[in-house]
Amino acid sequence: MGKTVTKNRKAFHNYDFEEFYEAGLVLEGTEVKALREGKAHLKDAYAVVSGDQLELLGAYIGYYGNAPAKQQHDPERTRKLLLKKREMKELIGKLSRQGYTLIPTQIYFNDRGWAKVQLGLGKGLKKYDKREKTKKRDQERRLRQKYKTQIR
Repeated sequence: MGKTVTKNRKAFHNYDFEEFYEAGLVLEGTEVKALREGKAHLKDAYAVVSGDQLELLGAYIGYYGNAPAKQQHDPERTRKLLLKKREMKELIGKLSRQGYTLIPTQIYFNDRGWAKVQLGLGKGLKKYDKREKTKKRDQERRLRQKYKTQIR
């Protein structure tokens, strides 16, 4: 993985991910330049199946400051996601199961300079699941702290 542009940290709190996929993004020129400047966030973003393709909704890619107003893009437009046919069919089959959602976890540039999005396939967590997850993480943190002090 190359340079990370943005991460969706809240997604790991709200979802339990089973698998991750790497997809390409169909972008306009000013969107690529805005991404290189780090003007993006995935706070309310999600991916949906539209016919036989995937689309990214709710992702915000800000305006590129050096471009004229006529060339600017819509910051919250729907963007097409690029996956291999086999991966697409597999993913559509998994999404048809009850409760699974496709959430973008990060946007980054790979080693070749292409903008990619990492998609997580997972289920939404209930409030009590989130509390259990937090409790477990805190217990593990305390144990690590305890053993660090004993070793020294």
